[in-house]
Amino acid sequence: MKTLALVLLSLAALPLAAATQTWTNAPLIDTKCSAKFKPNTADTHTRNCALACESSGYGILTPDGAFLTFDKAGSEKALSELKASTKKDHLRATVTGELEGHTLKVHTIKLQ
Repeated sequence: MKTLALVLLSLAALPLAAATQTWTNAPLIDTKCSAKFKPNTADTHTRNCALACESSGYGILTPDGAFLTFDKAGSEKALSELKASTKKDHLRATVTGELEGHTLKVHTIKLQ
C-alpha cells in the first residue's frame, strides 16, 4: 500500500505536458503595439509598423482580446514571415504551439 501511495504521489508531482494548440486567422501584432489594438481593430496594424517594432517581439490577439506573447524563437519565425510578405496590413496568421501562461512556444507560423 505504501508503494502504491508513493507511485501515485510521484506521478502527481510530474509536470503535465503542454498540449499543442492551433490558432487560425489570428491577428499578428508586435508586443510594443499590442495594447493599442483589439481584435476588431487589429487589421489596421501595418506591416511597416510591425517591422519597425521587431525588437519588442511578436504575438497574437485572441478573439477575447488577450495577447499571447511568442517565445524568442516564435518571434524570429514571425519576423521571417513578415519580411517575406508583401501585405501592407491585415496581418493574420495560423500559429501552432504550446501555451505556457501567456507565452506561446511557437512550433509553426504561417502568415495568411
